Amino acid sequence: MPLSINEVEHIANLARLELTDEEIARYREQLSAILDYFAQLRELDTVDIPPTSSVLPPRSALREDVPQPGLSLEDLLRNAPDVEAGQFRVPPVLE
Repeated sequence: MPLSINEVEHIANLARLELTDEEIARYREQLSAILDYFAQLRELDTVDIPPTSSVLPPRSALREDVPQPGLSLEDLLRNAPDVEAGQFRVPPVLE
């Protein structure tokens, strides 16, 4: 499905591209080849092929969520710049 020069210029305008005549000719050829490839794909019979999101079997890449003990309060507050009554002390945000 060959594109016309006007169609390529229209696409370039939509994409806010300023193309030279040489680039328009090159993109016309490349875009036409892409559309020809899609035309070939359209000819394939895919009626018996179920839709899939991936060709790979589903698996979770995440580890099992297992609760573990956290830091003690002493360890947690050890590197805090300012502590008051066992809590992080931060400067006031609103005056």
